[in-house]
Amino acid sequence: MTKSNLMIAGTALLAALALPVASGAQSDASRQPVQYGADGGEYTPNGFALRGRAELTQGGNRLRADSITGTTSDGDLTRVEASGNVYFVTPDQSMRGDRVVYNLGTAEVVVTGDVILTQGKNVLSGNRLVYNVRTETARMEGGNGRVQGVFYPQGN
Repeated sequence: MTKSNLMIAGTALLAALALPVASGAQSDASRQPVQYGADGGEYTPNGFALRGRAELTQGGNRLRADSITGTTSDGDLTRVEASGNVYFVTPDQSMRGDRVVYNLGTAEVVVTGDVILTQGKNVLSGNRLVYNVRTETARMEGGNGRVQGVFYPQGN
């Protein structure tokens, strides 16, 4: 994969994944430079793939996984998948799971596996998390188990 093709794909990926911060203000990380690293990568007419300690950073946001792939259609990024020890971290929150699928058309980020969502000291865990980037809403599902969490009042 050429450096310019990977940077274009990485920029589109991180612009799409720029989650809003807790205050409700939209993060403008898409204007920041993209840094990436992986043990290997490739570019194809249908997308890109990063393998082995794959990581993309832009501004204060970071996506890290064992592998990250992106699918393009007519030059536009339409879907991103990350698998194996997946972390997506913003300045205010972090999501961890076994796999992430982000559909840019519906603006939904679906995290599956042993999912943990944290914001400050608050923690929520379950089997499947659906986060909508546009509406800033999240839904945690327990799957075969229960949804569990710990929430701390503002003064603690």
